Amino acid sequence: VQLQASGGGLVQAGGSLRLSCVASGRTFSTYAMGWFRQAPGKEREFVAAISWSGSSTYYADSVKGRFTISRDNAKNTVYLQMNSLKPEDTAVYYCAARRAAATVVPGAYDYWGQGTQVTVSS
Repeated sequence: VQLQASGGGLVQAGGSLRLSCVASGRTFSTYAMGWFRQAPGKEREFVAAISWSGSSTYYADSVKGRFTISRDNAKNTVYLQMNSLKPEDTAVYYCAARRAAATVVPGAYDYWGQGTQVTVSS
């Protein structure tokens, strides 16, 4: 599986962005998907995850109520809608795929996209 993330950019605090991650291959619907982020000098951290069917979603406490993860299996795409953005959301955002149940652990994911930069100005 190859993953291509896009949609990052520069936005003012309080603004919104929608990230997309398109997967290659015909088995996308069998993968749980996750979004992670990494700020300069910090470890990669969990943001959100979604089950293969989309019926279950998981969020980090820091983004709960502001971010929404969703997927369209017909388009091989997972999305991360980010609202009410804060300067502390600034990071490179990565999508990841796992052929098992969704998890918050980065090391449990098998495939990673290249990352897309999100910068939130105050």
